[in-house]
Amino acid sequence: QVQLVESGGGLVQPGGSLRLSCTASGNIFSINTMGWYRQAPGKQRELVARITSGGSTNYADSVKGRFTISRDNAKNTVYLQMNTLKPEDTAVYYCNADIGELGYKVYMNYWGKGTLVTVSS
Repeated sequence: QVQLVESGGGLVQPGGSLRLSCTASGNIFSINTMGWYRQAPGKQRELVARITSGGSTNYADSVKGRFTISRDNAKNTVYLQMNTLKPEDTAVYYCNADIGELGYKVYMNYWGKGTLVTVSS
């Protein structure tokens, strides 16, 4: 059974930094695109950033220049370095990945349970 587990959330002051990690585990053959989404209270879940297996990235306009997504394919892990955090970045951050399992011919989309990031003084 495939699982995505996030870590690294917490409380940070405006202007501060946090690094989120997400590791995939289970019967994994291959991982395609990995990404981070977030959902603030009362709002819809939105894309923050994503990265392909080849390293191509794209970001939401609201985080460009402040957030950096990266991945370690050997560790099945994706990271989100968040700098110059703002109160409007407060949300639950979810990891997402397209994963191919051993014995299956298609990629399935998986979500982590989320990690809370609170930006407040």
